[in-house]
Amino acid sequence: MRSRRSVKVAALCAAGVAALAGCGGGAGAGNGGDGIGVVTGVYPLEWLAGQVGGEHVEVTNLTEPGAEPHDLELTPRQIGSVSSADVVFFVHGLQPAVDDAVEQEGGDNALDVGDIVDLRPATEEEGDAHAGEDAHADEGAEDAHGDEDAHADEGAEDAHGDEGGEEGHGHGDTDPHMWLDTDRMAQAAAGLAERLGEADPGNAADYTANAERVAGRLADIGTEYTDGLADCESRDMVVSHAAFGYLADAHDLHQIGVSGIDPEAEPSPARLAEVAELVENDGITTVFTETLTSPRVAETIAAETGAETAVLDPLEGITDQSPGDDYPSVMRANLEALTGALRCS
Repeated sequence: MRSRRSVKVAALCAAGVAALAGCGGGAGAGNGGDGIGVVTGVYPLEWLAGQVGGEHVEVTNLTEPGAEPHDLELTPRQIGSVSSADVVFFVHGLQPAVDDAVEQEGGDNALDVGDIVDLRPATEEEGDAHAGEDAHADEGAEDAHGDEDAHADEGAEDAHGDEGGEEGHGHGDTDPHMWLDTDRMAQAAAGLAERLGEADPGNAADYTANAERVAGRLADIGTEYTDGLADCESRDMVVSHAAFGYLADAHDLHQIGVSGIDPEAEPSPARLAEVAELVENDGITTVFTETLTSPRVAETIAAETGAETAVLDPLEGITDQSPGDDYPSVMRANLEALTGALRCS
């Protein structure tokens, strides 16, 4: 099972037998560290917690650098850090192991981003292809993306990258990749500042000021996207998995995911053929790959259609292969990749 043994071990820790169980809390997770202990599930939230908390917090991220966060498995020590943290900052539905640990061990310290910002539906156009130029004639209408109703009734098998009954490893009804929308990130910063202020009232003013500062940085990035993507020959971005729905919604782009929300889901042959036909018919010049998942499928479609490949990073983690070394630099690298691929002026 995904994390049941780990949860049982964490229960032993709570019973005071940590030495026998091999347990231990994370650094700065409320076990005598110098600051408020914040545990995060994925890199963008780790970055945001560091920005908002500043010198007053010690942030522990549960996903190791270079690991694919969707399939995270937690060690007993990591589950212990969830239990002992002052704040657990996570997106419910992104990482089932984190959800399980929060449910079993988190208590009142959990702060779900979905309780701060509105999350978009996971099934909204995820993986759907549209049918040519007429698809953009009436944006927002059901027919605008190639007979949405027909795709919605297919059990997500073809239209959503063959996710099947797994719902994208438990993503459920919402898309967790909210950090690709700078406005939602700013809202999350404000919510985190409020929670940190409750945990540490003496530094509440600092948390609020930090959240306002990072909101300004995020607004600058959002403005760069708005300006950079204002005038483009294409608004279709073909991506390895449908992680970019928030970015597409915010900047009037159309996401075409080869796979759905889950990056590990294998697209069906029918889906591959559908996307390849769309690339050829609509004159799409670029198929985007990622840094943490295999580029094989995207490269196959590109080779069959004569398109190029380029990296569009979903910012699920930072590695040596990432196009930047932190959230702002990767967001700006993504903008550069988009403006080139979509032929923006």
